[in-house]
Amino acid sequence: MPPSSAASLWINAKLATCDPGQPAAYGALHQHALLVRDGRIAAVLPQAEVDPAAFDGAVHDAGGRWITPGFIDCHTHLIYGGSRAAEWEKRLAGVPYQQIAAEGGGILSTVRATRWLDEEELAVKSLPRLKALMAEGVTTVEIKSGYGLTLEDELKQLSAARRLGESLPVEVAATLLAAHAVPPEYAGDADGYVAHVADNIIPVAARAGLAEAVDVFCEGLGFTPAQTRRVFEAARAHGLKIKGHVEQLSNLGGAQLVAEFGGLSADHVEYLDAAGVDALERAGAAAVLLPGAFYFLREMQKPPVEKLRAAGVAMAVATDFNPGTSPFASLRLAMNQACVLFGLTPEEALLGVTRHAAQALGRSASHGRLAAGCVADFLVWDIEHPAELAYSVGVPQLKQRVFRGAAQALD
Repeated sequence: MPPSSAASLWINAKLATCDPGQPAAYGALHQHALLVRDGRIAAVLPQAEVDPAAFDGAVHDAGGRWITPGFIDCHTHLIYGGSRAAEWEKRLAGVPYQQIAAEGGGILSTVRATRWLDEEELAVKSLPRLKALMAEGVTTVEIKSGYGLTLEDELKQLSAARRLGESLPVEVAATLLAAHAVPPEYAGDADGYVAHVADNIIPVAARAGLAEAVDVFCEGLGFTPAQTRRVFEAARAHGLKIKGHVEQLSNLGGAQLVAEFGGLSADHVEYLDAAGVDALERAGAAAVLLPGAFYFLREMQKPPVEKLRAAGVAMAVATDFNPGTSPFASLRLAMNQACVLFGLTPEEALLGVTRHAAQALGRSASHGRLAAGCVADFLVWDIEHPAELAYSVGVPQLKQRVFRGAAQALD
């Protein structure tokens, strides 16, 4: 959506700026105002320096409420067909995943259901999922493909993502995840499929402008480091950014590959080792924590939060919304899980869905902070303290969602 061209002033606010230039916890500024012009924050001003009566534009009184940057969900798979609820029920009853997959379940069941739908149907099916995220304050969302696994079906998913971004007040960052699994057509020939991704799918997606980044599932159940390298090389050759599903179930050194290629983020990272942490720190890449999948799969290996914290690696937090391992359209739930399961502080959780999530999407200069020059995406909350955002789930505390300077109706 286009930005608002009108100027506006938001007064009488407590700001959780999430700006490293502000020394207080949460980057907090009390009794402050936001000046918005042309869809961006023009100034952050002490309330005492503002004369609302002399302002030639809309004035919004926050009434002493907290304002935070708009939330950024930097890792989702929300465009897909079908459901995996019956499969989950079987898993709870003790049926092994291998048996479920042999009976037609698993990721390939989602691939079949996704291929069956056209672009418009995929967008319609995905709309309620995206609206649920937006209702909690998401203003920027990354959406991956990865359930098509053919040129046509991967482009279809990416096109559906673009369609959603064009129809709703939300910014969509589309990521090509064709290297998500080996499709049935290439059973037993993962190298052949990787060559198809590198030589055909990536070039076409790049020329069509449908993706800004490429992701790979580098794992024993996915693709080897050598195959991942081939995909990353193709992404770099076509000017696309790099991300990686790495170190989720084992340590294959995927995070070091992400760092080597100047990638934006390494995601999951439960099995990340010291060498991987050091590589991310040197490359300035973010670690994206996905506690929803950790919880849903009942995993035991936690990401090395203490080592990441000590190294100064940005820790983003995302939903990983997907039908198989994290069917949760709630970024606030992910924040709570990141604190309870992984040991993040509430402040780190908020940074994880704002400033650090922006870094994971290559948007550090413009998103995730309340600072002059940043996009005017922000949220007004009925809370007493910013820690409440990670503390409580399901309570309707969002008072106002602002996207590009324009206040949005809350459904």
